[in-house]
Amino acid sequence: MKGTEAKGRAPAHQVGALPWRRRFSGALEILLITSRETRRWVVPKGWPMTGRSDPEAAAIEAWEEAGVKGLIAPAPIGAFTYVKRLKDGTDRLCRVKLYPLEVTTDRPDWPEAAERDRRWASPDEAADAVAEPELAELLRRFDPA
Repeated sequence: MKGTEAKGRAPAHQVGALPWRRRFSGALEILLITSRETRRWVVPKGWPMTGRSDPEAAAIEAWEEAGVKGLIAPAPIGAFTYVKRLKDGTDRLCRVKLYPLEVTTDRPDWPEAAERDRRWASPDEAADAVAEPELAELLRRFDPA
């Protein structure tokens, strides 16, 4: 880490969406996107939004970053921690509350389409693709049943 910003401070609060769908076969799939800078596989996430609930903000992030809309859960399934590189080059520890989003609309064009890739994967494949151990665990045990 460039600075010590990520150490010794309470994590910043963020919200994230866990976009998911069921195939006709019944198989569960999770949508991952790449981060803009490092190109790591992640879920859509961002800062809370003034005037919006955390689930609403998570749903907006899913549209902007992944091009999906759907039914957002009112409660998170858990949270994970990661280190975010800020624009000034410092690192900030963030704690992301993760809200499941059952995808009903999947568009080929979306606000950040030119900046990100996306892919559908099984929960185990998605867990293997992400770098954050806490996120991987949430993906492995996710069951919208």
